[in-house]
Amino acid sequence: MSIFILFLKKVKLFPDIKRHINDRKRYFGNFLMYCKIIAYFGKLSPKRVLGGYKVKKKVWIWIGSVIGVLAIAAATTFWIVSSKAQVASGEPEEMGVMVQKATEQELTESILVTGKIVPESEQKVFLEPENGEISEFKVEENQKVTAGDPLFVYDSSKLQVEFSRAVRERDLIQKRGQTEINQIADMNKRIAEAKKQTGTKQVNEETGELEVSTPQEDVNELANEKVQLEIQYESTKSEIASAQEQINDLDKQIKEMTVVSKIDGMVVKIDPNVAKTETGSNEPVVHIISSDPYKVIGTMSEFDAVKIKKEQPVIIRPKVFKEREWKGAVESVSQFPNDEDGGGEDFGGGGGNVTMYPFKVAITDDTSELRQGFHVSLEINVGGKDKSLVIPHMALIEDEEGIEVVYVLVDGMLQRREVQTGKMNDEFIEITEGVELNELVVIAPDEGMHDGMEVTSFDEAE
Repeated sequence: MSIFILFLKKVKLFPDIKRHINDRKRYFGNFLMYCKIIAYFGKLSPKRVLGGYKVKKKVWIWIGSVIGVLAIAAATTFWIVSSKAQVASGEPEEMGVMVQKATEQELTESILVTGKIVPESEQKVFLEPENGEISEFKVEENQKVTAGDPLFVYDSSKLQVEFSRAVRERDLIQKRGQTEINQIADMNKRIAEAKKQTGTKQVNEETGELEVSTPQEDVNELANEKVQLEIQYESTKSEIASAQEQINDLDKQIKEMTVVSKIDGMVVKIDPNVAKTETGSNEPVVHIISSDPYKVIGTMSEFDAVKIKKEQPVIIRPKVFKEREWKGAVESVSQFPNDEDGGGEDFGGGGGNVTMYPFKVAITDDTSELRQGFHVSLEINVGGKDKSLVIPHMALIEDEEGIEVVYVLVDGMLQRREVQTGKMNDEFIEITEGVELNELVVIAPDEGMHDGMEVTSFDEAE
């Protein structure tokens, strides 16, 4: 027992224990009891303990275990008593906090949405039953094409027959018309010659009388014949025009039997065995995507749509590429809701409705590694470029009345201040009233802090 007392005196804890022994009798009494038991067993020999009888080895192990447990209990009691004695002695506990300066920053908010990578434009060509069967494909899959390049041709053999017939008929009419032109020209010559001649005599076959014709009468007769020829030629010209219209229409139909690309891009799919229906087909025969850089499309809620503006920067993260980013910019947000969600849908499970609006984002980085259909997450940076006074979110707490409060370290003392807040992002929140620039605010204050508390040490976060 004296050994423990000397130890307590050496570590300068015995005076404190003795001073508070009246308040801690049960702890100290147990401690003395354990010490006496240990001392008692320490003075006894094995024979004295067991009355001189021989014992087995297991019994000695059991006795040693009991002594060990008593020793641990004594040490535990000693630690509890010494800890309480230290608290009771009235020595002040050091108070350390983590602080950070209130700074001015461009407070930008990030909106997170999801989308899918799509080509700038695409062309899907479906079967048209009225055009008949496809006779020939002009392209292959993965082939690059430009606008105007032929893709495939429908069977146009019947149209070709009609076209040839129409051409022959037109040529015949044109020949007849050319004959009429020649006749009119010949008539003009005869009229000119008649005007140069004098009067002529001839016998009327019906009356047998001699008639004398003047040059003017001959001219008038020839002129009437010419008029008839001209009327006949006008009719022939009308027939030629009709025949040419038929030829042009057939030629147009034949050209339409050749389907061409409307965009510059690449053929990604050809399906010559696509299933046919009365109205055509459900799947395209040829699918082309544009060669322009990919874009991202998706939908966002009405709460996000009102914050989005054209040209706002976007960070694009494809789900298949971990820790890789592409840069982009907002291209458009529709003023009209998505057709599928036009009626609104439950938002957040709160019973309210939210309308979704389509958006499109242009990818400004190289898109050669991306593929159509990749799902991506988008981080859209919104907010102005003006700087605001901000503090970390962790520095802000609410009291029992819901008032926003921060603790500010001033000259080693904590000041409890009510603040007014503004906009925020994921890390910082704007303080419009209550804190000045460069003041030290406490990060993650605990419930034990109060106005006027002394701080003995602190660490400042960058």
